[in-house]
Amino acid sequence: MRIGELSRATGASARSLRYYEEQGLLSSRRRSNGYREYGEEAVRQVAFIQDLYRAGLPSQIIRDILPCSTAPVPPAGECTQLLARVRQVRDELARQEQQIAQRREMLDRYLTGTAAPAGQPHCSP
Repeated sequence: MRIGELSRATGASARSLRYYEEQGLLSSRRRSNGYREYGEEAVRQVAFIQDLYRAGLPSQIIRDILPCSTAPVPPAGECTQLLARVRQVRDELARQEQQIAQRREMLDRYLTGTAAPAGQPHCSP
């Protein structure tokens, strides 16, 4: 399928698909007229790439993960290390979520008047 067809099938813009290729996340064959030609597996691969981007992973990690999830025979040993990297990213997100929740809770207390900045009297919102 050509880039426009893949774009329609996945909802990814042609520009995004070209970017995925530049980053080594997606490959195509060039036809004699210079058009990109993608295999049917590209639809699933683009969906996976988009999921990983939405999850906050950078293209470098996504590029490393793809062989573990899309290759007929995943590379031995590398996938275990990659899963550890993904777990680190997930754990960092959880830490950031906890910090955000604590900050939001503090702001809620200020807004409801149940807390005031250190050394300051309570003031009604």
